[in-house]
Amino acid sequence: MKLSLRAGEKVYVNGAVLRVDRKVSIEFMNDVSFLLESHVIQADQTTTPLRQLYFAAQIMLINPAVKEEANRTFKRMLASLLATFENRQMLKELKLIDEMVCNERVFDALKSIRLLYALEAQILFGPVEQTISSQTDRAVRPEANP
Repeated sequence: MKLSLRAGEKVYVNGAVLRVDRKVSIEFMNDVSFLLESHVIQADQTTTPLRQLYFAAQIMLINPAVKEEANRTFKRMLASLLATFENRQMLKELKLIDEMVCNERVFDALKSIRLLYALEAQILFGPVEQTISSQTDRAVRPEANP
């Protein structure tokens, strides 16, 4: 696995945080758990259920010292999401994510969770297209304004 990092960028590797001072490429010659800074979210960014799940999985990957505790939190959150969501695609994907975590493929689980953000937004807030078309209607047809 080869990574290219920009000056000042961080990468989390097996619980260590590395910051590079110049543009550099790193090649991992064996299996390693890593997460790029651009994929790390902070606690204050966990504004939706999936982002909270992502944060718990992220902790498993970047802080091996608390991996078991983070895993228990992840499992509790996942069970809650499976009981709450009704969307079949979401439920199917969450079950696959659970399987990934059970098989120690946390990095893959994080990628899959990120891909579900748009579906989550649609479930929680409705289709984006309706919001955009409503605003467009108001701009084009003044009589549509309340």
